[in-house]
Order: sequence, then structure tokens, then C-alpha cells
Amino acid sequence: MNTLYITSPDSYLSRDGENVVVIVENKERFRIPIHNIEGIVTFGYCGASPALFGLCAERNVSICFLTEHGRFWGRLAGPVKGNVLLRRKQYRMADSEKTALDLSCLFVAGKIANCRNVLQRAIRDHGTCVDVRTLEKASELLSIRQKQALIANSIEILRGIEGDAANVYFSVFNELIIAQKEDFRINGRTRRPPKDNVNTLLSFIYTILVNEVQSALEVTGLDPYVGFLHTDRPGRPSLALDLMEELRPYLADRLVLTLINRRQVNGKGFLNRDESGVIMNEETRKEVISAWQKRKQDEILHPFLQEKIQLGLLPYVQALLFARFIRGDLDNYPVFFMK
Repeated sequence: MNTLYITSPDSYLSRDGENVVVIVENKERFRIPIHNIEGIVTFGYCGASPALFGLCAERNVSICFLTEHGRFWGRLAGPVKGNVLLRRKQYRMADSEKTALDLSCLFVAGKIANCRNVLQRAIRDHGTCVDVRTLEKASELLSIRQKQALIANSIEILRGIEGDAANVYFSVFNELIIAQKEDFRINGRTRRPPKDNVNTLLSFIYTILVNEVQSALEVTGLDPYVGFLHTDRPGRPSLALDLMEELRPYLADRLVLTLINRRQVNGKGFLNRDESGVIMNEETRKEVISAWQKRKQDEILHPFLQEKIQLGLLPYVQALLFARFIRGDLDNYPVFFMK
């Protein structure tokens, strides 16, 4: 479950035998055996040797290239592996409007339920310093939208329900921020580029999360580019985006709130570049990545398996469960939902 994150644009990646070597200003700064990592994620321009590309492709270690904002550039991966019969069934199911709608309803309902869980957790943990009445009202609305999502009879209606739920959720997101309010405020969800510090954190961690979900799908033999809720688009990992929906609130949103409320990040770590949006400096990126890696080591009782797993394994567990559903081993896909 180890991922090597390269945050400095001055880094150069090379190969030394069976090791990945990070070189900065012609000096070796870090090395790690290839068998100890499952992926490499780089931010900003990062050079790499053809020999390293070959080693990573051979050992099925992906290299993901992101901009300094955390926006996806491209991804290098080795030969496609997996069960061709599983993928062919995935394609057939994706072509079925009814199956696509049924699964999409589950994805959206799971996402809304976990958003509601974030609000309810804030009420429980910080009831004396948050606007409980406002959060309870938003929670009630999300409960209604969750039920509506489960019975939506078209993708268009479902997307409308999802959009309305997102507006409700992010309209009260500032209530969940109980520290550094002057530096961290969100005025709705903005992307490409993010327009404030909170959106920058959210987009950054969402990008990391979708990369891990995509890797998990590839490991299980599914095609991450053929989804059900997210339509096919060249270069877009639609199925990874589908499965990520239910994980966003629990893995990403809660981490963003922790980073802010525990003062692990501060306003000085963000730079406003006008039309290019707000970006994090290198020190802040490292802090966020470090917190993400530590968060992955936490253990939870998986609500469906009823077994303890590390959070870092959650994308893989959900990908495996989805593969079991595709194969027909499960009657339905068990969406991840934490109470």
C-alpha cells in the first residue's frame, strides 16, 4: 500500500538496479526498492529515465503525473492484466441502461449518506461550537435526497438530486470549520482551478483518491475507464470516479477538516495565482500527503465484511466487492457506508 509521492519539481527519477532513485540538483536524496511500492505520484514537472519507465512497467508500478495544482496530466502503466471475461461482462452491464441506472443510484445514495454522516459527526463532536440547528436541517434534507436517489427513474433526475445534495452539503461546510476561519472559507465547490484554500485541499485529495481507486480497479481486473454513472470520455477513469463517490466524504472531506481544525495547515501555505487559482506550496503539499499516508494506516470495521481493515485498503476492498458483483457472486454491490 506504499505510494511514493514526489512533490519537488526539481526532482529526477532514475533506476539503479531494482531501486527507484530520486535525484535533486545532481545529488541522490532518496531511494527505495521497487518491490516496496505500488505506485509513484509526481506533482509539477518531474523528469524520469526510460530505464525507470521500463522497470515500473515490468513490475506493474504505475507513475501518475499531476500538475502543481493536483490536476491529472497522465499515467504510465504496464501491460493490461486481469480476467478478460470479467471485463467483457462489465462492458455488457455498462451498456444496459437499467443496470447503469441501478448502480448509479447506489453510488449517489452512498455518497449522500456519507456526506450526512460528516454533518452528524460534527454535531456529536463539536456540538458546543457549531450551529447545530443549521447542520441538523441540512442533514434532514440530505436524508430526503438519499431516499430520492435510491428510487430515481432516470440518470438525468439522479444527477439533479446529486447536484442539489452537493449544494446543501457545501452550503454548510463552513460550519464544520471551527479553527482558522479567516483563512479557510468555501463559497461553493469550485474546480479547475479551485478558487479558495478549502477547494484546493479538496481537489488535491480527491485527485490522490481517484488515482488509488483506479489502481485498485486495475489490480482486480476491472476496466477503470468504463463506468456507469460517469459517462465514457477518452482519458477519463469513469468507473474509478463512480466508486470514488461513496469514499469522498469519509476519506477526503474528513481529512480536509482535520487538517484545518488541528492547524496542520495554515493560510500561509497557499498561493493565489488569480486565473490559475489557488495552489499549495511544497511544504503544505508534503504535510497533506503525510497526513493522507497516516490516515491510511487507521483501522476500521468494514460495515459489510465485518472485518477490521486499514483505511488504505478500502478502495481495494470496494473494488473487489464490485468485481464479485459483476461476476454474479453478490446479488448487489454493497456500497461503503460508515455510521
